[in-house]
Amino acid sequence: MTSLNGPRPELAARRCQQPLNTLHATVYFSPEIVREMGALGIEEFSAVNIAGRTAAFGRVGPGPVTAAFYNYKHERIAAHLPGVWDAAAPQDVLAARLRAADGTLRRLLGEDVIASPEMAEAAELALRATEGCGRGGRPLYSAHADLPVPETPHLALWHAATLLREHRGDGHVMALVRAGLDPVEALLSHSATGGGMSDKWLVRTRGWTVEELIAGRERLRARGLLDEAGELTEAGTALRDAVEAETDRLDAAPYEHLGAAGVERLTGLAKTFAMAAVEAGAFPADLLGNG
Repeated sequence: MTSLNGPRPELAARRCQQPLNTLHATVYFSPEIVREMGALGIEEFSAVNIAGRTAAFGRVGPGPVTAAFYNYKHERIAAHLPGVWDAAAPQDVLAARLRAADGTLRRLLGEDVIASPEMAEAAELALRATEGCGRGGRPLYSAHADLPVPETPHLALWHAATLLREHRGDGHVMALVRAGLDPVEALLSHSATGGGMSDKWLVRTRGWTVEELIAGRERLRARGLLDEAGELTEAGTALRDAVEAETDRLDAAPYEHLGAAGVERLTGLAKTFAMAAVEAGAFPADLLGNG
């Protein structure tokens, strides 16, 4: 692995953010979030996901959320917002989400890791990185940055991972728009890299139909970005690389603020925690894939 003290800090930022995002995302697929949201009367899978991630906005409607999420079908979001707030107030959803994160991390990582000095160190480093984040043009980051930092280290780390994930995600949307990738094309071209969701999970979580995914692949083929087998062409790979490079550029500030040594240490700690979570079964086996 290239030294994080080398000349390309944007790659260091990407390496650091990836395991942090993995740790953040464990709650989306956990039985704890299903139980906690279900107790509030929010039971449908998409409603759980949408309510949990948007509660920081308050009693928001579908329009701003479609814009901020970018790759969700508007009709899927409108099916749940603003109606979900009649079942549970945003502050109650936020409390349920934090309880779910607590239970999820305790189950996946174990009490010894939760109470370890390494966990406390990771939380301190991640929170320090968030000090370098900017609010301008970043609705999801900014909304979550208004929330209080939890007192316990593992939840403070999860909170910081959420902030860093949403900060990068807001910048990623800017890069996708600049690249001319519509929401479906963005999802499918990402899946074609091997790092995105399978069609099953795109339908379940983002609300697009199979027919809309097929049409999206045809648009990508017409642009010369996908081949007949659904793999990225040379032009498609170059476009996705450019999107990620632009995302790195827009996301450099928190990791520059933390510094090379801090980024290297946080990356190592986050990888350890994320790998343990994955090995403990944090995610569905069929989550990733192209097609």
